[in-house]
Amino acid sequence: MNVIWARSAAILIFLALASSGLYFLVGPVPALAVMCVALLGLLLYYLYQINRLWKVLDAPAYGEIPSALGLWGEVYYRLHRLVKRWRTQVLQVEQQHTRFIQAIQASPNGVLMLDDADQIEWCNDVAEQHFGLNARRDVRQRITHLIRRPEFVQYLHLQRFDDPLLMRDMGEHKRSVIAVQILPYGENRKLVLTHDITKLENTEAMRRDFVANVSHELKTPLTVLTGFLETVRDLPVSEQDRNRYLDMMLVQSMRMQHLVEDLLVLAKLESDEQPPSPERIDMAELVGHLVHDAEALSQGGHQVSAQIDPAVVIRGAERELLSAFGNLVSNAVRYTPEGGRIGIALTYENEHAIFAVSDTGLGIAADHIPRLTERFYRVDRSRSRDTGGTGLGLAIVKHVLSRHHADLRITSEVGRGSVFRVVFPTDRSGYVPAAVPRPGQPPQKAA
Repeated sequence: MNVIWARSAAILIFLALASSGLYFLVGPVPALAVMCVALLGLLLYYLYQINRLWKVLDAPAYGEIPSALGLWGEVYYRLHRLVKRWRTQVLQVEQQHTRFIQAIQASPNGVLMLDDADQIEWCNDVAEQHFGLNARRDVRQRITHLIRRPEFVQYLHLQRFDDPLLMRDMGEHKRSVIAVQILPYGENRKLVLTHDITKLENTEAMRRDFVANVSHELKTPLTVLTGFLETVRDLPVSEQDRNRYLDMMLVQSMRMQHLVEDLLVLAKLESDEQPPSPERIDMAELVGHLVHDAEALSQGGHQVSAQIDPAVVIRGAERELLSAFGNLVSNAVRYTPEGGRIGIALTYENEHAIFAVSDTGLGIAADHIPRLTERFYRVDRSRSRDTGGTGLGLAIVKHVLSRHHADLRITSEVGRGSVFRVVFPTDRSGYVPAAVPRPGQPPQKAA
């Protein structure tokens, strides 16, 4: 027997014993009257408590379970314990749901849930960005009413979801490439997954362009070499023409050699994941090499000057930086007409070392500047080939500076020249005035 039946039986037995005592003391009529009044009061109390219980069940609220004496106190206690257990379970489910939503929101992929009528039930922020949706506004809207791209509508209706759908010109700026995959689940419901593959597509396009450019760059000198070799082998030529052909073949072979060397340098830079060692570089000696190489390349056709602050310290891989700075200087010489000026400067501004190469050359239009560090990108292809460029110099500069966490900043004006500035981070540069020797004193070693 549970506690409810036990307490009910105890109350009835108590009333029966009380009525029996009154029966023997005062007679049957008073005993019966007291018995009836007690039962009526008990009934009214039960009705009152049932009304309270009805209100609690009609609008349940945690912490508002009433209290009472006796049997109803036990009922309310057990109800309170049940509500507390249910509340704990609901909170656990809500926490799991919140963590699930947070995990989906943190995903780089878009997630969109459709019901059996292809209406939006829920989507995360990434899916909103990919499709231009608003989760609150567009919920319960049919997906094809909001995404009206013909390829998506056809993909949804054909229900051939084995392969993803590529949608171009998506996103806020209409420049993204989105891969869309639909996965059926449940009762005719669908899960739409989206993934931004713009970078992957750009990388693949760069790979194709790279292969095409390398093939094109090698094809021209090989064609020249093959033609001259056939001419020298099959036709009688004078000694003068023979020497001229050999000189031209030498130029083309040197061009291929430079191209292969630059490709090997790029491959090495890309494969080396270790950051360059933070060794202090003798910038005076390095700039001296750059000036000598610039004068040799110019052959007296340009005015080359250098202005360096000897207290500026740069730390990194000397050979890599010499290669990067050398490319900047050689480009300045190649693209500056004879009589122009080439300037090399090393300064320290706002706690950053700055290496700059300036020229008074042809200048670069603003729309070309963002693409200058792409492989084989040339503002003027014919002039670049005439000056012996491979189209990889600034790509090498970009990789070297990236390894040193330095920035390349380009300012240029067509017809007035260009300035290429390399800004080094604080952990790769410094300023040590004590390292500058005074007259009559030996140089001090910088920290």
